[in-house]
Amino acid sequence: MNSLGYKAASATQEIGLAMYETTIPQGQVELLHASSYMRYLDELGETPWTDHGVVLGTRLSDLSPSLQADLARYEEQGFATDSLDLLEVMAASIRHASTVTIHCACEDKVIPVTVFPHQHAVHCPLPLSELIQGSLATFSVLHVESAKLPSPVEHGDFSSSETFEQHSHLAAWLWALAWHGARTELLPEIAGPAAYRISPSLAWTRLPMDRSLLRTVERLLDNTVNLSELSEWPGMSRERAIRLLNAVYLQAGLIVTRSHREAFSESFWGGLAR
Repeated sequence: MNSLGYKAASATQEIGLAMYETTIPQGQVELLHASSYMRYLDELGETPWTDHGVVLGTRLSDLSPSLQADLARYEEQGFATDSLDLLEVMAASIRHASTVTIHCACEDKVIPVTVFPHQHAVHCPLPLSELIQGSLATFSVLHVESAKLPSPVEHGDFSSSETFEQHSHLAAWLWALAWHGARTELLPEIAGPAAYRISPSLAWTRLPMDRSLLRTVERLLDNTVNLSELSEWPGMSRERAIRLLNAVYLQAGLIVTRSHREAFSESFWGGLAR
C-alpha cells in the first residue's frame, strides 16, 4: 500500500476489503473486482437498491446534511437510469464543498474517485489520460461515502512522481468527464428554459479544444443563445452543445439567464416534436 493510503481501491480496503484477493499482473495498479466490493457492502448490510446496483443507504449519514439532501433526490426521481451519474455526483460534491469518495464500476473493476473541492484536486488510482481513451464513458456509480484519504495539502503538493500520477486538477477532471463521460443531458441546475453565455472571466484558453470549439466559445463570449440555437451553430450538434454547456458550467464560466428572450424561445421550441 502506498503512502496515500491505498494502491488498490481506497482506504475502505483497510476496514475489510483486504480479504478479497485480486489477480493483477505485476506492475499494474491493483483494483478490486466489482463483485468483491458488492459482497463487502452486503456484509455491512448496505445492499444495493433494487434493480439499480446503487448504494447510498445508511452511508449517507457520514456526509454533510446538505449533500445528503442533494443526493437523496435520485431516490425521489425514481432512477431514470440504472445508476447514479458520476458527473452529477461530482457537481453536487463541489456545490456543497464536500470531500467524498465515489466508488465507480468500470467493466468488472471498482475505481475510487476522491474529490477534494477545497484543494481543486481529484485522486484516482488510474491516470486521467488513460481513462479518457475510452473507459470514462462506462463509469457507473456504486457507492458514495466521506473520503478517508488525506487531502493533497495534508500530504503535500503534486511534487512527487507517485502523487502526481494519482492526482489530477479538478478542472481537468470535470472537463474530461463532461466531454468523454456518459452524460448527454444538461445538468439539472442549468436545464429547462434558459439562455446561455460564457463569462469573460473563464480561462478558456487553457482548456483542450479543437478549432471549431474554440470558435464556438469565442462567439458565446458575445452572444446569448438557447440550446436549440447553439445546437445549429457550425460544428455543433445537440449533444455537443449539451456537453459544452455542462463543461463550461463546471468550470464556473457559464452565465445562465432565465428571463432573456432566448430562454422563452427555448421554452416554446422545446415543447414541439423534433
